[in-house]
Amino acid sequence: MTNVMVVFGRTPLTLAANAAYADSHARNSPPNRFTRMTLTTVVFSIWAVFWIYWLIAAAGAKQSVRTSRCRPPGLLVIVALVLIRLFHAGTLAVHNPILQVVGLILFASGLALAVWARIYLGRNWGMPMTERAEPELVTSGPYRFVRHPIYSGLLLALLGTALATNLYFLVALVIVGAYFIYSGTVEERTMTTTFPADYSSYKEHTKMLIPFVL
Repeated sequence: MTNVMVVFGRTPLTLAANAAYADSHARNSPPNRFTRMTLTTVVFSIWAVFWIYWLIAAAGAKQSVRTSRCRPPGLLVIVALVLIRLFHAGTLAVHNPILQVVGLILFASGLALAVWARIYLGRNWGMPMTERAEPELVTSGPYRFVRHPIYSGLLLALLGTALATNLYFLVALVIVGAYFIYSGTVEERTMTTTFPADYSSYKEHTKMLIPFVL
């Protein structure tokens, strides 16, 4: 076989060496940007569908008798935008396929848990720290395991989003998690007042967000 030489400046390279280098570079390079963008688009499209369902389902909820003045979503969006400007989120993008698969499983499981809890809560659902007219104590379905399964599901979905797309979303997980713990604490005070005997007994056998842990 003829060994063809190609000269670039003073460094001779064979065509075989060039092919070997290109093949090695292709194997060692991270997933391309298009693949990451596609996965991110899928994840956030599912988030969008989820929130559309959530808004539609809210139409059948009972009337509120008292609503909290604390409205954190707008504040959280502002904080997230500021952090995005301060830090380069792309540097925390997830490239590991195994981590992405685990993230997608957690993401899907979290949204499924939130929907399951929403169905069992029925017309008693309300915005965080909102009191409904003629409230009912729901302890069936996912409420057998934790007292705030909707919060648990949303946090699990956020964790999955971070692992599947970008670890930057762990910041959102911490912020939202802190708010949910605060909100859950306030709601439980109200529930204890409304159902003094039943809710106290219910609290003794369940955790707030994570079964057997928290």
